[in-house]
Amino acid sequence: MGGGEEGLSLDASAAEAAAPTPRRCRRPRLTTPVLLGLPLGWLVVFLIVPVVIVALYSVDVLALFPGPHSFALGGWNRLFHEGYMSLFWKSAKMSLIVSALVVATAYPLAYFLALSGTRRKYVLLLLLIAPFLTSYLLRVLAWKVILGDHGVVNSALSSVGLHPLSFLLYSRFAVMLVLGYVWLPFVALPIFVTLDTIDRRLLEAASDLYASRLQAFLRVTLPLSMPGVVAAFLFVFIPTVGEFVTPSLVGGTSGYMYGNQIVDLFQQGFPDWETGAALALFLIAVISVLTFVFVRFLRVGEARVA
Repeated sequence: MGGGEEGLSLDASAAEAAAPTPRRCRRPRLTTPVLLGLPLGWLVVFLIVPVVIVALYSVDVLALFPGPHSFALGGWNRLFHEGYMSLFWKSAKMSLIVSALVVATAYPLAYFLALSGTRRKYVLLLLLIAPFLTSYLLRVLAWKVILGDHGVVNSALSSVGLHPLSFLLYSRFAVMLVLGYVWLPFVALPIFVTLDTIDRRLLEAASDLYASRLQAFLRVTLPLSMPGVVAAFLFVFIPTVGEFVTPSLVGGTSGYMYGNQIVDLFQQGFPDWETGAALALFLIAVISVLTFVFVRFLRVGEARVA
């Protein structure tokens, strides 16, 4: 009996070995070059190549008008010696003010939505981003109606016997007000996400150690939310320092910014693409350096918190 059972088991093993094994479906191996090929190609074609073309225009290797051209630094010389730098510092100052004020305004709002414990926080967050459902130009033009000489504000002042305010429209004030309104949701969202992911047990531990609410905020909540604050600041500063649509609509001559100058150099009756390319490349370089500095500062801060 034992020998028979052993023979049967050997026959079964041989049959299993002789049976054809099912073919496994070979999946394509997704290596790093395959995964990064499309985004890197997109980045090269639509970012690196245009920047290189702009750089060639800035040194007169490429030119708008036909004829012999050689390497020249006339555009860069005009950038630093014809008043363009003062316009850049004016735009940078306005962008810094707008970014700081918007971050200071959005932080309490994001703090309430993330840490107040309200069950309707996502509904309130949806209301916060609801303006994105309308066009950017419509929102700016709506402010033009509100701030105009016969707009809502000045009409209300005239109805109570007060003198209308002439600085509301076509001024730096109008540009910074509209930019702050437009970019407020961009600031609130990253701060909200950072605050919402904070471990609540850390705040409970701070309370158990007899820390006041202010001390817990300064030593726990604020340091942990700094990545969101820095990201929010960059979200506002980077696009506003080169803004040209909003100043064109509500800024007038006093609200004229660096981005408007670049557009004019490329589109005016006698375009100067060499100088315009130099201005654009200088702006790209400054933004890249500032982004690198902020990221390094952020990493140092995260290491200290850890």
